[in-house]
Amino acid sequence: MSPLRSILILMLPASLAWAQAVAPQAPTTPAGAAAPAGPAPAANAPKPADDWRDTSNYIFPAIAKTVTDMQNVAYAMTLRDYCADRRVPDDFVRDRLKRFSAMTGREETCRSLMDY
Repeated sequence: MSPLRSILILMLPASLAWAQAVAPQAPTTPAGAAAPAGPAPAANAPKPADDWRDTSNYIFPAIAKTVTDMQNVAYAMTLRDYCADRRVPDDFVRDRLKRFSAMTGREETCRSLMDY
């Protein structure tokens, strides 16, 4: 049996358990009980707080942030190469650093590219 197939077989029970845990369950009433009377529960529910999109306790940043960071790293590496190569004209390097500064929102220099 190939390693990939064995991994897939091992992942199947875990994915089924996850799907059952995530699936919404309808509220059930006992066999002889009538449905509760009164307004719908949504009408009595409190309004959500203003911080309903608070993600401060997330371990990892959003995917878009990670993608942006990776793109900045790639561009910074290219700029570091331009800075190190004396054959590249200074005006060209300054122009590229200025553009990169506009993208990152901070003043970029050949020395600051080492932060990436």
